[in-house]
Amino acid sequence: MTTTRAETQEEGPAHLTIGDLARRTGLTPAVIRMWETRHGFPEPHRLESGHRRYAESDVELVQHVLRRRDAGIRLEVAIAEAAASQAPGSPSVFAQLRRRHPHLATHRLKKSTLLALSWAIEDECCARAERATIFGAFQKERYYRPAAARWEELARVARSAMALGDFTTPSAPGERVIRVQLPEDAPMRREWAVVCDAPDLPAVLTAWELPGQTTVPDRHRIFESVWSIDPRAVRDASRVCAQVAQSAGVAEAGPLLYELAEDPAPSRTDPAAATTLFNRVVAYVDGLG
Repeated sequence: MTTTRAETQEEGPAHLTIGDLARRTGLTPAVIRMWETRHGFPEPHRLESGHRRYAESDVELVQHVLRRRDAGIRLEVAIAEAAASQAPGSPSVFAQLRRRHPHLATHRLKKSTLLALSWAIEDECCARAERATIFGAFQKERYYRPAAARWEELARVARSAMALGDFTTPSAPGERVIRVQLPEDAPMRREWAVVCDAPDLPAVLTAWELPGQTTVPDRHRIFESVWSIDPRAVRDASRVCAQVAQSAGVAEAGPLLYELAEDPAPSRTDPAAATTLFNRVVAYVDGLG
């Protein structure tokens, strides 16, 4: 393969090829690609040609992971530590899924349809999921209030439950749902997400609101959306939410990130469970129609 002149020049701080990174760290290019596929680390800069480029800081991070691994730390935990020490990663579930899972189709849906999809996922998570980790992005606190009682019920059967939005106050004593107060410039303030990370019922729905809809009635606002029951996509979404929560100062997010560092087990979702979820979606969409 011929390398163009532009590709041999430094691309700002990211100018190392995958071969350079391999030589500097003692890994092989195949192992680096495998880490990227399984763990999203190290995350390269991509040229227009698709070639990977890495920064000097990536060399230090990979070396840190290798030292921690050699000291007896699990590789997944060592990578999570290194990722947490970087500048904040993707602050958007939608952007992360589009980047890591470009095969997922996008759909433009009205808010009423998103509500139906969200309720279906939440209900199935509450009814069937085993100790799920769940996240919800609500944009605004006033959108969360009508769902607060519903999410408290979800939290009763969940391993952990977090709600992200423009909350002005933290969770009250006795509340099971951890409220994540997002800063004013947080991209997830414009994002809708429901994530159920469970081995028997992985599901994620995420969407971002299209601009220029100030005069559109609330239920008819249009969102560009993505959803999946692929456990890898669900785990990527969970990691983003936990990272955003950690950046917002939520103490519980750090230990949760370590748990989410491990790759998900192969999906145990059976056709009957998927059919039940689909039936709930149809019923809610029909009811809101």
